[in-house]
Amino acid sequence: MVFTFSYQFKKMKKKIAKGIYKQMQKFADLTQTMIARGDISRAKKCLAIAENLFMNGNREQKNAISNVYLYSVSALLELKHFNTEQLLPGTLKKEYLKQINAF
Repeated sequence: MVFTFSYQFKKMKKKIAKGIYKQMQKFADLTQTMIARGDISRAKKCLAIAENLFMNGNREQKNAISNVYLYSVSALLELKHFNTEQLLPGTLKKEYLKQINAF
């Protein structure tokens, strides 16, 4: 009985983790849409929300923001030649710099 519960709990945690990554991708898509439309003020609000989640979230949330959200959004910012230094909030900017300087 304990083995079954433990197995089901681990399986449930994996589903939740996958859900976080899917949610971050949807949030990244929304932010990218705002950037593509030129609605920078709304895009900045999305980036501020992501930064708040990154600073106050748990490890899984931080990983999802870094690996999915920031990676996707920063790629579009670079593609559209936006100044990432101006648009990204402080903590996300530091994380972005870690990503581009990693080998």
